[in-house]
Amino acid sequence: MSLTVDMETIGDVLIVRLDGELDHHTADDLRSQMENAIDKYKTYHILLSLQNLHFMDSSGLGVILGRYKQITAKGGDMIVCSINPVIYRLFELSGLFKIIKIKESEHEALLVLGVA
Repeated sequence: MSLTVDMETIGDVLIVRLDGELDHHTADDLRSQMENAIDKYKTYHILLSLQNLHFMDSSGLGVILGRYKQITAKGGDMIVCSINPVIYRLFELSGLFKIIKIKESEHEALLVLGVA
């Protein structure tokens, strides 16, 4: 399975919806797409929706952590939402939830970011 990436912006928030598998085969492409979108749309916050992400390895964690560092260096924030149980467990084991916020839905995350 591959990775499908859907991106949209609302105000200064880049919403990234992932569908499929985020692994060493797809991580570099996602990194490039997100970096380009952050620069192009003057993004200040990232909302990462993982409802349809079914697999992720350490390469995927690296991409997410890298974009977190990129956006927080600008004073922004990253929120992960709609995360399925398999990926949730990976986030727990990696310790990412200690630094990245999680919300139940996109709407809830957008409220926190002030654009809903």
